[in-house]
This record gives sequence, C-alpha cells and structure tokens, in this order.
Amino acid sequence: MIRVAVCDDEKYMAGAVKKMAADFFRAQNIETVIEVFLSGKELLKYEKTIDILFLDIQMKEMDGMETARILRRRGFKGYLIFITVLRETVFEAFEVQAYDYLVKPIEQSRFQKTMERVLASMQSAGEANLLVQRGYESRLVPFEQIIFCEIIDRKVYLHLTSFEIVDYYDRIENLETKLDGRFFRCHRSFLINLQYLRSYKNQTAYMEGGKQIPVSRLRSKEFSGVILRYMKERRL
Repeated sequence: MIRVAVCDDEKYMAGAVKKMAADFFRAQNIETVIEVFLSGKELLKYEKTIDILFLDIQMKEMDGMETARILRRRGFKGYLIFITVLRETVFEAFEVQAYDYLVKPIEQSRFQKTMERVLASMQSAGEANLLVQRGYESRLVPFEQIIFCEIIDRKVYLHLTSFEIVDYYDRIENLETKLDGRFFRCHRSFLINLQYLRSYKNQTAYMEGGKQIPVSRLRSKEFSGVILRYMKERRL
C-alpha cells in the first residue's frame, strides 16, 4: 500500500489533486490511502508514514516551504512534490529535497509524467521494496516489514511485522533474486530477514515474534558465516 498526502489550503485544488492521484494509482492497480490536509499545521499533526506528499507552497499562516523544512527535520523520507503558481519559488525546493513541482493549473499530462517517474523510482529502489503482483493488482512491500518468506505449493507467503500475511504466486528462486543481503535462504521453503533473527540453535532460527524456522543441514554451515558477516556489516 502507498500512502499519499495532499496539502493545499484551496479545498477545490486539494480535491482535484486527490482525484488525479487516485485515478493514476487505480489505473496501475496499486492500493493507496490518500489523505487531504488544508493547512501545514494540520499536516504536521499527522503521525502516520507518508510515501508521496503533494504540498502547496503558497499557503496562509504556514507556507509549504516552512512545512517541508519541519517535516524533513523530523525525518520525513517520502517523495515531495510541490504545487505552486510561481515557477520562481521552486529554486528553494532544493533545500528540502523536493522530487518535482507542478504549476497551477495542473495539466493532466504533466501530472501523469511526474507520477510515472515517482512510481518508477519507488519500484527501482531495490533495497527498499518488493513489488508483489497479485493477478491484476500490484503492491509495494518494504523489505523492513518482512520477517520471513515461506513457500508452500508454488505460493509465497510474506510474514510481516504488522502480523499481516501477504500471499501471491512466485518461485522461491525468483523471489531470492529480488531481495537484498539481509535475506538468507536457510531452507528450500524459507527465506528469513536477518535483522529479525533473535537466536540460532540446533538448526533452528528463532525469529522475532516467536516463530521457529528450520535451517537445512546443507545450509547450516553457510548460515553461521552469513550471521557473523551480517553482524559485522551492521557494526560498520
């Protein structure tokens, strides 16, 4: 799921951007949650993660640039897209690492191109997300949220930190190539995320949440070395 926020003190404009974003992701069969905020102060009270933020620069009280500075200082890592009536104001956008800007009135073709670039960037961020295809639907699952992957009868089950289980059809060999170095295939049916490994004993990996994952005899020796290497890399 992708979380999108639209912040504009013009209610009509906020609604128009929300609709364009909803139409774009619907066409891509990607599940989204889109929130609308009518001021910077209202946005700053929002505590959930935002993946993509559309932010109006010219707003009353607290403008978009100041709102963006505060968000970045708080650790906001999402894609920031400014909405503005003046092209000149976008030069300040470098300061807050804006991804792009859209000039009012927003052209549909310009919006489409921006969103295609954003989606491509999100999908190519190999260290960050796994693109899951379920029929005609797509979903981005952050690596950080995957505790382990289980394969049963040609179906992959992603066990997430939220206790949700995402299932879809794929081969473990294909899945393994899409994941990064934090994942280890400890068994023909399991890939585990080493950052959630709590202990290892008697060919059993004990994961966060209490799940016990078998480690095959063929992979047990390699597994010990992988654990040591992973711990060393995390200390660097």
